[in-house]
Amino acid sequence: MRTQAAAKHHPHDDAPDTAQAFRTLAELPPGPQRDTLREQIVEAWLPMAERLAGRFRSRGESHEDLRQVAALGLVKAVDRYDPARGNAFESYAVPTITGEIKRHFRDHMWTLHVPRRVQDLRNRVRFALQDLTQEISGRTPTVTEIAEHTNLSEEDVKTGLEALESFTALSLDAELPGSEDGYSLGDALGAPDPALDTVVDREAVKPRLAALPERERAILYMRFFGDMTQSRIAEQFGISQMHVSRLISRCCDRLREQVLDDAA
Repeated sequence: MRTQAAAKHHPHDDAPDTAQAFRTLAELPPGPQRDTLREQIVEAWLPMAERLAGRFRSRGESHEDLRQVAALGLVKAVDRYDPARGNAFESYAVPTITGEIKRHFRDHMWTLHVPRRVQDLRNRVRFALQDLTQEISGRTPTVTEIAEHTNLSEEDVKTGLEALESFTALSLDAELPGSEDGYSLGDALGAPDPALDTVVDREAVKPRLAALPERERAILYMRFFGDMTQSRIAEQFGISQMHVSRLISRCCDRLREQVLDDAA
């Protein structure tokens, strides 16, 4: 049972009085006795580590994983703590454990790679949104209000707001909100237009078409732009369908050679 002095020294109910244990630990040489005492200290402070892990619930990570990360931070704090400096272990352990949890989120929970600075902006903006939402009812805080609350520039606030949407990513197969026919995010993405190649080809051949004799040029336009059959073209010019076929074949071969020569 802790004394009243110990209770005053530690502000939290889950903070045990291990000052003497730490002093003993610092004096013990490596070995089984030191390892046992170290494990006892870690076990005594585990409730505090779990309480700190609980602060980060509902952020996309399981509570059990957060408990393990917090326990790892606690072990690091126990190993690095120096009682000779005179500071209470709790004052050293809390930021150490919290920092370990935050690093876990930064390194493992972001679907997209986001620079450290942007992650920090995201956190500041998120906390500001929580604070301002309680103060302002009925609407979302503006960029200007968030900037004033956080002492950030409006540009940094906008960057932080964009980063709020980058913590997780949707699958391309995810159904779009309000869609009743299974229309997915992938269906909404654009794709290269195959007609673009046609545009390039037409522009390449245009000056060569203009240089053809009028009859050959007219036949090609009727066949490829007017979608007329060779028989109808033959009727238009009073020639045989076979003659039209030979003219088209000859013109196409000539144009192809000329365009390839131009490209070379």
